[in-house]
Amino acid sequence: MKILVDADACPVVKIVEKLAKEVSAPVILLCDTNHILKSDYSEIKVIGAGADAVDIALANLCQSGDIAVTQDYGVAALVLGKGGYAIHQSGRIFTNDNIDGLLMERHINKKARMASSKNHLKGPKKRTKEDDLRFESALRRLLSEILSHDLK
Repeated sequence: MKILVDADACPVVKIVEKLAKEVSAPVILLCDTNHILKSDYSEIKVIGAGADAVDIALANLCQSGDIAVTQDYGVAALVLGKGGYAIHQSGRIFTNDNIDGLLMERHINKKARMASSKNHLKGPKKRTKEDDLRFESALRRLLSEILSHDLK
């Protein structure tokens, strides 16, 4: 098991690395050429700039049993399809039970935005300490489930 992180502007990299160290899991941070990352723990892969380049690279690197940290529902669906696990930086764990609904919701929202004359969206809310705690708790729970499953 390795943890793959779509690390372009990802606010939870340090949390991922902390928990990965606890279970001796390797971490790969993927970013495009517009970002500079440094880590004492993780392997860093710089992917060429381009629409979805990091997403495609992450999906291609993922193998069964790996964990992907991503905000992208499409990437999460690809990871789940390969037998991997996916978690959003909010702490939402993507599953085969919820991914279809999330993809449909994304599609409907995109259609609504395209039909509207107002295409400006508000950015995400400012990240809070509670958001970090929720993510850490969810990732810890996911790691525990995977590791206890592997021991059986």
